[in-house]
Amino acid sequence: MDFQILLWIQENLRSEPLNALWTGITFLGDHGQFWILLSLCLLIPKKTRTVGLCSLIALILSLLCTNILLKNLVRRARPFQQYAQLIPLIPAPRDFSFPSGHTSASFAAAVACFLGFRDRNRWLPAVCPLVLAALIGFSRLYLGVHFPTDVLAGCLIGCAAGFGGYYVGRKMAASNSHNFYGQNK
Repeated sequence: MDFQILLWIQENLRSEPLNALWTGITFLGDHGQFWILLSLCLLIPKKTRTVGLCSLIALILSLLCTNILLKNLVRRARPFQQYAQLIPLIPAPRDFSFPSGHTSASFAAAVACFLGFRDRNRWLPAVCPLVLAALIGFSRLYLGVHFPTDVLAGCLIGCAAGFGGYYVGRKMAASNSHNFYGQNK
């Protein structure tokens, strides 16, 4: 079924204008660079510092679980390596396919941001990262570099890392509020 979904996307959704769009979206997830930059920017203002910390912790948890542990344990080949009919639209990634690191990192940071901004009743900055995470996950399918189950697993792992990062980051910030915020709360 994984193969059939990818083949359907390749045959029915791909077009030149969309190829550029989805390549640009997937680029945002490369090495977690967008999410790392976002998290670091959130560390600067005192009002968003806890959200930035939670997001960075979530990214670390995602990296450890996805790229360091599971990819090397499962060692799943990329779709285009298993099925000659599937043509990737970006240079072939060198690591293993399962789970999707782009998707895991994206959902880890997005869920941590969602939870942190939701606490402050700031719904637009809470929801936008989730939308971008979903787009990055789909881009991996569109570009033909991951199976749907890779992306689904990355999403689930990322969500778990996001919840973990949120709770650990909040506890760290609360226990060290004087130093973390630059003032007593």
